[in-house]
Amino acid sequence: MINLFAFLVEKLALLCKLKVLVFGSARAHELPTQPRGSSGGSSPPPPLPSPPPPPPPLLHRGDLLEVPRTLFTHFGVYLGDGRVAHLIPDILPALTDDRRRLATVVTNGRLIAGCLCRRATVRVDTLEDFAYGSRILVNRADGGGAKSAAALPAEEVARRAEALLGTFPYSLLWNNCEHFVTHCRYGRAVSRQTEKFCECLKWVIRDRRSILVTGILGIISMLFCGTAASTTLPTILIPFTLWMAG
Repeated sequence: MINLFAFLVEKLALLCKLKVLVFGSARAHELPTQPRGSSGGSSPPPPLPSPPPPPPPLLHRGDLLEVPRTLFTHFGVYLGDGRVAHLIPDILPALTDDRRRLATVVTNGRLIAGCLCRRATVRVDTLEDFAYGSRILVNRADGGGAKSAAALPAEEVARRAEALLGTFPYSLLWNNCEHFVTHCRYGRAVSRQTEKFCECLKWVIRDRRSILVTGILGIISMLFCGTAASTTLPTILIPFTLWMAG
């Protein structure tokens, strides 16, 4: 038995040594593939700079412009000479009257604060500032969500936009940049983005799975968190009623 155990140990050691030799020879064959003058620990080459955005299309005064963002699309009215009128959330007009500061590009911080405080301004910016690094598209669609509305003449659209320059109350759903441009172009403020969001929200509320999840969470909050029934029941009954009504 001892001799058999010793024989197995010897064979295992020989096999391990053979694997080490094979692995070492493979690494020796891999090393020459590295370019000369470079070390194994050298950092990878820096990434290539992103290409600049494509030039804007041929624009005419009164055109309705779009700039795709991450979660939404920003809209404006072209006034000519590289200028765009657009409604954008901005908190700075509520804090200062300094025209030089107000003329600077609206930063993300100013924009978010304007959304939270429901303050916006219709301002004129250059095409570059309006695009903010994104590509510019020309909206040629008619109706703007209002099937009975016909597009106004381009010069009238631009004049309506210029007449609305200044501060405005802001609402992400009910008074945003798309409402501004459709009011200028069609005489009726509508927003397809708001309509799509409301349709999606309606679908979520009417989905049976959301009713089930809401009911389970409401029961758990009453049993384990001590939430009053008067607080929990409306959160269950309202989605259920909307689902039944749909």
